[in-house]
Amino acid sequence: MRAARLIKMVLLLQSRPSMTAAELARELEVSERTVTRDAQALSEAGVPVYADRGRTGGYRLIGGYRTRLTGLARSEAEALFLSGVPGALREMGLEDAASAARLKVSAALLPSLRDASHTAAQRFHLDAPAWFAEPKTPELLPAVAEAVWDDRRITARYRRQEADVERELEPYGLVLKAGVWYVCARVPDPGSFRVYRIDRFTAVESGDERFVRDEGFDLPGFWEERAAQFARSILRATVVIRLSEAGVRQLKYAVDPVSGQEALADAGPPDDEGRVTLTLPVESHDVAYTQLLALGPEVEVLEPSALRERFAQAAARTAGYYTRVTDSP
Repeated sequence: MRAARLIKMVLLLQSRPSMTAAELARELEVSERTVTRDAQALSEAGVPVYADRGRTGGYRLIGGYRTRLTGLARSEAEALFLSGVPGALREMGLEDAASAARLKVSAALLPSLRDASHTAAQRFHLDAPAWFAEPKTPELLPAVAEAVWDDRRITARYRRQEADVERELEPYGLVLKAGVWYVCARVPDPGSFRVYRIDRFTAVESGDERFVRDEGFDLPGFWEERAAQFARSILRATVVIRLSEAGVRQLKYAVDPVSGQEALADAGPPDDEGRVTLTLPVESHDVAYTQLLALGPEVEVLEPSALRERFAQAAARTAGYYTRVTDSP
């Protein structure tokens, strides 16, 4: 346990100019006293850990000390090679850089671990796009990705309804969601963060001006929050439905799972027929018609009346197909 912690401490100090005892204690999940003892142990083992005293002091490595990756276990080495997503790297124009990095890591590994890249690739493959969808890589993705890595401001022109809009953007990060690329960017004026689909960009220009990142920005957290907001924002209508026991189980496969679960939680107890009545948020009544048809006889639409009538007509047509006499084959 301590040996793994000492290795992690060296790697942390390699990755930063210096770290305080409090920062190391937080990263290593130990006390500052333990950090002091570990630093002493590393120094006695020949690792040049230097302690700067005082309120602004900390620990750092001197003499350009670097450690080889001989402390990796097989599972750690295989996980390292899983961290790259080949398709996404290729679309961003980073395939050559990633390939070179993998070669360097492989060269630094112990001989017994150098097949880690092969064993990992044979056990995990990420296919991000949804079924029955042919993803297209946005032509401007490499230009946006380069600006993201370099912290460069861009001028982007994109389609919004029937017009082209031009914006000055500070691109913070890229997100690949269900085969669609998005950029999370800060708009300098008014200084807010927004999300743009890159396939809607018609032009991107990147100059020499760099922007200073907000260190408090958390890309995964920001995306999770915006994705949840988007899912809620499109649910602008409601329907009242009755579900059988089977319909309750199948609802999450037909509509937004979160809104469906919340609607079920707010519903009352089952009636005498074992059916549950609930009010369900939906994108529109047309969308609800398409979604709820998948539940067949396990759902009954109560409101609005126009949608109920539409389901009644669909049910009558369907029944007609099965009650009319047909010639036997």
